[in-house]
Amino acid sequence: MWQGISQQLSDILAFEFNIEEREKLSGGDSNQCYMISDGQQRYFVKVNDREYLQKFESEIENLSNLLHTSTLSVPQPVIAGVTKENAFLILNFLPTKPLELPKDKYAFGQQLAKLHQWGEQREYGYDADTYVGLNIQPNAWHKKWGLFFSEYRIGWQLQLLKEKGIDLGDIAEIVAKVKHIIGAHSPKPSLLHGNLSRNNYALSVNGVICYDPSSYWGDPECDLAIAEAFSDLGPDFFSGYESIQLIDSGYEKRKSVYQLYYLLCHCNQYGGDYLEQSYSLIQSLFAKDII
Repeated sequence: MWQGISQQLSDILAFEFNIEEREKLSGGDSNQCYMISDGQQRYFVKVNDREYLQKFESEIENLSNLLHTSTLSVPQPVIAGVTKENAFLILNFLPTKPLELPKDKYAFGQQLAKLHQWGEQREYGYDADTYVGLNIQPNAWHKKWGLFFSEYRIGWQLQLLKEKGIDLGDIAEIVAKVKHIIGAHSPKPSLLHGNLSRNNYALSVNGVICYDPSSYWGDPECDLAIAEAFSDLGPDFFSGYESIQLIDSGYEKRKSVYQLYYLLCHCNQYGGDYLEQSYSLIQSLFAKDII
């Protein structure tokens, strides 16, 4: 495998890259992760089965789009490819450490707000389907946010669970409830990172850096809801965000359904406690008189 990876990387770099150092890294939930070096240049490598190539290609496309915005810092993608038995993804390698200082969290919030302000798009979706973890994320373009999110996000994940024999409630009723909660909310479509959980950002020598995007054009509150529930960014991050862009007062009403989507994605990938958490959140949505 490594000979094939070395050869394909050499072809991209236009010089012979011989792997002299290879270190297995911890922290990969789904992939085997490595740092490789020829003694001068270092690269980050994800490895999985061959059928993961499409996911790796999607990740490269997402990272390239985020780089184009010059807002969030993300790894420079190099190549995705296959060997005889494996698919692989290569990114540039930067040493990182946990994001802890308030000033860095504040700056990260500012960067995310600038991403959400970048670009012009009239509809919600993306030019291609993307992934949250191992779950495909359908992105057919749509003009109505409530319809897009309730059906292409919540309904889609519930249907995937049902096909696995997991029933969290009547899908049509849950979709209708989510649509009701979102109501007439029609935010300006923003390019999202899409997966701002605590494992997907860190501090590098160049500042905060993000990983594993699940991008599409949607409500910026989706990024905020994931960050609030599934990260340790805290109030400094949100203060930084609001120094650039104010958060709509209706966010408090909508954030639970945005967090539900991420829980459902985890249900489909991991099961376990996420099933109980998702069921409890669904029940709480029906228990509340949200208008």
